[in-house]
Amino acid sequence: MRSVTPLKNLDRELARFRGRVKFGAAFVVLLAGVLLARAFHLQIVAHEHYIERAESNRISLVPAPPNRGLILDRKGQVLAENYSAYTVELTRAQADDMDATLDEIGKLIEITPGQLRRFRRLLAESHEFETVPLKSKLTDDEVAILAANRYRLPGAEVRARLFRNYRGGPGMAHVVGFIGRINDRDLKRVRESGLDKDYAGTVHIGKTGLEQSYEALLHGRAGFDQMETDANGRAVRIISRIPPVPGKDLRLHLDASLQAVAEHAFGDYLGGLVALDPNTGGVLALVSKPGFDPNLFVDGIDPETWKSLNESPERPMVNRALRGIYPPGSTIKPLMALAGLELGLRRPDDSIVDPGFFRLPNSRHRYRDWKPGGHGVVDLRRSISQSCDTYYYELAVDMGIDRMHDYLAQFGLGEKTGIDLQGESSGLLPSRAWKQRRWKQPWYPGETVIAGIGQGYHLTTPLQLAAMTAMLANGGKRIEPRLVEAVREPHRRVWQTQAPVVRGEVAIDPENLAVVRQGMLDVTRPGGTAAASAAGAPYSIAGKTGTAQVVGIKQGARYDAARLAREHRDHALFIAYAPAENPVIAVAVMVENGGSGSGTAAPIARAVFDYYLTGKRPGAMKLEADNAAD
Repeated sequence: MRSVTPLKNLDRELARFRGRVKFGAAFVVLLAGVLLARAFHLQIVAHEHYIERAESNRISLVPAPPNRGLILDRKGQVLAENYSAYTVELTRAQADDMDATLDEIGKLIEITPGQLRRFRRLLAESHEFETVPLKSKLTDDEVAILAANRYRLPGAEVRARLFRNYRGGPGMAHVVGFIGRINDRDLKRVRESGLDKDYAGTVHIGKTGLEQSYEALLHGRAGFDQMETDANGRAVRIISRIPPVPGKDLRLHLDASLQAVAEHAFGDYLGGLVALDPNTGGVLALVSKPGFDPNLFVDGIDPETWKSLNESPERPMVNRALRGIYPPGSTIKPLMALAGLELGLRRPDDSIVDPGFFRLPNSRHRYRDWKPGGHGVVDLRRSISQSCDTYYYELAVDMGIDRMHDYLAQFGLGEKTGIDLQGESSGLLPSRAWKQRRWKQPWYPGETVIAGIGQGYHLTTPLQLAAMTAMLANGGKRIEPRLVEAVREPHRRVWQTQAPVVRGEVAIDPENLAVVRQGMLDVTRPGGTAAASAAGAPYSIAGKTGTAQVVGIKQGARYDAARLAREHRDHALFIAYAPAENPVIAVAVMVENGGSGSGTAAPIARAVFDYYLTGKRPGAMKLEADNAAD
């Protein structure tokens, strides 16, 4: 009988099933253990870490940029202020199609071609997540339209921003300067200074003038708002706030009305003027003509306007008072006369007979005096009042270029004055060593001759001449020029006055200085080169006229301004201080292609003195003020 094989082995199947159940149970237990271990790690071990991350997802830190400090003149007139306005800005990373967004905005509000060009330029210079302004100072209607159509404008946002306004206009542009958008170079400088947090949320920084020099004081410190946000990143409420610290206010020595008088006195001429308080170094006026509108740069200047300013033959962007370098001409003759006395090369009563020219020994070349036929018998005082070139030709040869250099250098020529503005030029005070170093050439006697009247390699700025004049007025104290007179903490009424910075003092024999000062006083009296400009003044003026050649004149030819194009005429210079007995103001004027120091530059100084000492304005300005009052 055949045996029957069962189809299933129940015992074996049951054993297999039990093994699988045990394996599954073990796997489930293992997974549960992993989950429990992970939960323990998340809830217990790493609790603090993940609670902070959760909070950071719920809470955002929003920077609050500070209010920038004000800039005021000595009388409290505001020169730079802040105001709030709305601007529409775009972020490249949030805009799906930037061109389409721009087209949509253009359909809603007016966008000019200049604003569009400026936006594209700023966009190219910005990072992907930076907001770039398209149009600023939106009207209420424009804000409402953009807000209502926000859903159609990906990457666009309307924001309230603080803007800078410069009330002084073009006349103050080179003093106050302007702010502009922060670029990569600015950011690098901020990071290197460790001021990253202070500039959080800030989009502007000082670029020129006082805005640049006093950026650290004017800017302030950024604050932060802790904002609770929902799942979509929208702000729900402010949890806490660290308020921003506003920048400090600056009060200047400068008088805005005096600045306006000085600028007006230039008329159509170009040039620079600096007026100093010889006792404190305070800058009372600093004019560079022409100027420009600093408000053009606050929100980013359009390329066409920038090109017109940058390529203008009048160079409005150049601060002539600080960076314009010109031969000082006869304005250095008082210093040359003082050097002659101090070095024992001349006595006050020593005289020469001026035939109208000077010749070096064994030379036929004539160095002409400005007056044909000469000045006759000339002593030191008359050499200043009549500006006798021949006297200083001889003195320069007796002195030599190196002693001349060393003495004039004590009065700051050839060196930066240290004014609290950046970009100052040092000018050039030549010497034998300088020429050998610069040109690898020896110094020639003829170069010494013309150096004696401020020609040749001599180059100075109007600021240097003003500082030199202040030293003659105050007896030799070398005080650094300063625009800022006091600083005020935000929300406080107390001004902290800045002390004058005295670099040193030149030891001058009072008797020698008195002789030179008398010669400068004679310049503005009958018979002096600037007598006409000082006529009728109710105060005394001590000054010195000067001219600086722009083009050379051939031997035997005479200078005739009427036959020259304006740009080829001599520069006109004038230095002076007043009142002569107790100076409170020292002025240096340089008029480009003005021709005559006495006819062009001196009247400008007279207008400045009149206003500062008596309150008198030029007639045209008084009429304008009266009309405005009516």
